Amino acid sequence: MITAAQLRAARALLGIDQRQLAELSGLSVPTIQRMEASEGTIRGNVDSLVKLIDALGTAGVEVINEGAVSSGGGRGVRLKAGSGSPKVQT
Repeated sequence: MITAAQLRAARALLGIDQRQLAELSGLSVPTIQRMEASEGTIRGNVDSLVKLIDALGTAGVEVINEGAVSSGGGRGVRLKAGSGSPKVQT
């Protein structure tokens, strides 16, 4: 679904810290820290993962899964087409 590296990259694209991501997703800071410290694919409560992916999507980040259409191939993250600036209030 999403790897720890993708999560860190998505946060960097948005220019937000772990606390801000926790607020956007409705998760705790320790949960975000645990997810980012994971190796490979993040494992956890499905509800928490859905909240995280939804928050990233709402903020303007698209998660690219393995096998998805991407010019470079492989996993990654990118700002959504036409989103302009990320939709995050700092």
